[in-house]
Amino acid sequence: MISALHKSMRNSDPDAAVYWLSRMLEAGEDPLYIARRVVRFASEDVGIADSRGLEIAVAAYQACHFIGMPECSVNLTHAVIYLSMAPKSNAMELAYNEAKADALQHLNEPVPLQIRNAPTRLMGELGYGKGYQYAHDTQEKMAAMQCLPDGLKDRSYYHPTEQGLEARYKERLRQIKEWKKAHGQ
Repeated sequence: MISALHKSMRNSDPDAAVYWLSRMLEAGEDPLYIARRVVRFASEDVGIADSRGLEIAVAAYQACHFIGMPECSVNLTHAVIYLSMAPKSNAMELAYNEAKADALQHLNEPVPLQIRNAPTRLMGELGYGKGYQYAHDTQEKMAAMQCLPDGLKDRSYYHPTEQGLEARYKERLRQIKEWKKAHGQ
């Protein structure tokens, strides 16, 4: 039934989601199991389109842990309805999956020297940290510095949608990439 709950929330149907939630709880399902799955849903299906969803899901999990059943049913209902109504985006999960595929395929790509720490003099002499720009020291709070390995330097993983707050992040990402391109990266 957890998949029925997820699919109902994913399809923005709070009535069905509450029904499946109540079916599971009244059948004796562990509320902490449901709460863990709701926390996962908050990032997997809602994501950055409404980051508040994750806060609400974690709060519901904590409430379930603190007060248990039957009282925590209201906390789970709160989270389930909120997440059902929230704008949806799985762009950050897709970003992770793309990056994971590259990480597994390119295990030997070295960390660029400029973003390596140089805790010893030898490391400093070898060029670790040379050319590192501390973003907070710049007016824009950004640095035009390559942070991906050479073999992946032009890769882009996160492709924000127009859903909810993610539309703002999409515009911000466009501005960042434009600025970096203009400043040599």
